[in-house]
Amino acid sequence: MSRVYNFSAGPAVLPESVLQEAAAEMLDYRGTGMSVMEMSHRSKTYQAIIDQAEADLRTLMGIPDNYKVLFMQGGASQQFAMVPMNLMKTKVADYIITGQWAKKAWQEAKMYGTANAVASSADKTFSYIPDCSDLPIDENADYVYICENNTIYGTKFWQLPNTKGKPLISDVSSCFLSEPVDVTKYGMLYGGVQKNIGPAGVVIAVIREDLITEDVLPGTPTMLRYKTHADNGSMYNTPPAYGIYICGKVFQWLLSMGGLEAIRERNVAKAKVLYDFLDASQLFHGTVVKKDRSLMNVPFVTGDAELDAKFVKAAEAAGFVSLKGHRTVGGMRASIYNAMPMEGVVKLVQFMERFEKENR
Repeated sequence: MSRVYNFSAGPAVLPESVLQEAAAEMLDYRGTGMSVMEMSHRSKTYQAIIDQAEADLRTLMGIPDNYKVLFMQGGASQQFAMVPMNLMKTKVADYIITGQWAKKAWQEAKMYGTANAVASSADKTFSYIPDCSDLPIDENADYVYICENNTIYGTKFWQLPNTKGKPLISDVSSCFLSEPVDVTKYGMLYGGVQKNIGPAGVVIAVIREDLITEDVLPGTPTMLRYKTHADNGSMYNTPPAYGIYICGKVFQWLLSMGGLEAIRERNVAKAKVLYDFLDASQLFHGTVVKKDRSLMNVPFVTGDAELDAKFVKAAEAAGFVSLKGHRTVGGMRASIYNAMPMEGVVKLVQFMERFEKENR
């Protein structure tokens, strides 16, 4: 069997040891005689799986007791509606637009009330993070919303915005568990797991308890209320059971790697290898303001669309897959999430060096 280096933005690379463990348990999970895929979510065995997953996530992130952990379905995109339905009590909220996903969340929120765009980097194709130190926060706003790491454009909030006392709501889908985080700085953070944690189909929300109330917008379905999921321990309906099981294994892998401090060091080292090459290259160059560069998603271009396409095709033939950039940026994008080994980044850079010599 030959494994490729998968630079997909999501669904994305998972730790090989996790995949091997899951494969070993596929037909018979720990003597139950069945797969987790077949198991009742109401069984004691599965309850132990989801309880352990939550406990390990709390350990990894240092989640305080006054925050709930919710395992839900619908991905981050469903949260674009759930957030205003549950939290926009005065029908006013402020959004910072730094990419397609923040823009989509903002557009969705406008269906439920006044969603103010208090800052944006659209003027330069979302290639930087705007200054958020003194924003015109609406005094009536219920929250301030960001997408913390921008998968498409490769930018990252390295300093959280000054919300002037309003709860910060953050979509962390593509930087989830890539570094230590102070959960107390957020009212809520959430993410689809398919980029850095597990298989598609699970979204995890970490939300402060005082934000979970019965006071939601009229017409909010029972299934789309945070209180429904909090009160039922993420078991109101059948959860994405197998996906949560894999997430739990990834949490244990992260703990075995030394936790989020160790993972950050590893991610910084990987990103440095790629960014240092891009900064020195005569052919390839990055598309993001240096101070705002993501450790997870690295877009780059040659400046020639035909050459970009040639590179993507040659890279795939050499075992480096899913490097084609998003259509709004063009060029290439390497997503180097937690599970991408340093070896994969080093070999990609070596391939890029050879390609540059042959195509300059």
